[in-house]
Amino acid sequence: MLSGRLALARSATDRAAQHRGDDAWLERAWADRGTRVLVVGGGRTLVRGEQLDLLEPAAAPSGERYLLGVDAGGTAFFAVDIGSEPQPLPGSDVVAAGLREVGTLLSDRDAGLLVLAVGLSNWHATHVRCPRCGAPTVVEQAGFVRRCPTDDSEHYPRTDPAVIMLVTDASGERGLLGSSNRWPGRRFSTLAGFVEPGESAEAAVVREVQEESGVRVGEVTYLGSQPWPFPSSLMLGFTAVALDPDAEPVADGVELAEVRWFTRAEVTDQVASGELRLPPRVSIARRLVEHWYGGELPPEPAGGW
Repeated sequence: MLSGRLALARSATDRAAQHRGDDAWLERAWADRGTRVLVVGGGRTLVRGEQLDLLEPAAAPSGERYLLGVDAGGTAFFAVDIGSEPQPLPGSDVVAAGLREVGTLLSDRDAGLLVLAVGLSNWHATHVRCPRCGAPTVVEQAGFVRRCPTDDSEHYPRTDPAVIMLVTDASGERGLLGSSNRWPGRRFSTLAGFVEPGESAEAAVVREVQEESGVRVGEVTYLGSQPWPFPSSLMLGFTAVALDPDAEPVADGVELAEVRWFTRAEVTDQVASGELRLPPRVSIARRLVEHWYGGELPPEPAGGW
């Protein structure tokens, strides 16, 4: 398993699902001056230093209200979704930021709150109508359900499972990394793809690796998972071993523009020189590479992801 917790898999609050349908409790919690509110929109929130800029309920703007949870001391946390990027007050030390920028800097509590808030916000933004009849839906259960008033159907936040894998040769000395058509510069990462209907995660690893690189893999080992709300994925991390030790990868030209084997020495030298850019520290891809590499990767020159 991956050592330590993944940046966006951390949390320090109870999600308090038992209170989501309790309107009286929700109103009491919102009226409590000790309650704290995170303002979210467009995948971003307000941050002061390395902490979320949490407000009292009375100071929160109007918007959809979601219950995020309750901490061990009884403090309730809500998100208010304003539908667009929140703007800090001029002259303040507060800035708007997203998970990619601050996910590794926030505390366990703040990271967990922001991941949930962004995930809910992204889902609500794209599910305002009933998929059955097209009627506008209404938010219920403190943000965890959208109900259609026309046909009374209920719809729940969507999470899309995706596999992400570090493929090695049989010796483990070489790791397979690919570069996407969408990435500028010499940026390489692990291979990844969505799990299809009727498919296990392990089968998805085998299929995706072969589709993207032409490499056939056998042994597949699960290492850990991390939510990735960009907009709604759960990344399931694996290692996989190539069946043919002499297999030369060939990029599919669709998902990947280039795919190749790297030795640990090549990673060390090319990262240091700036020739190779690797995934950001907030991602499970980075942890998978480090798991194979055997420790923290060398620092990169400025101007990374």
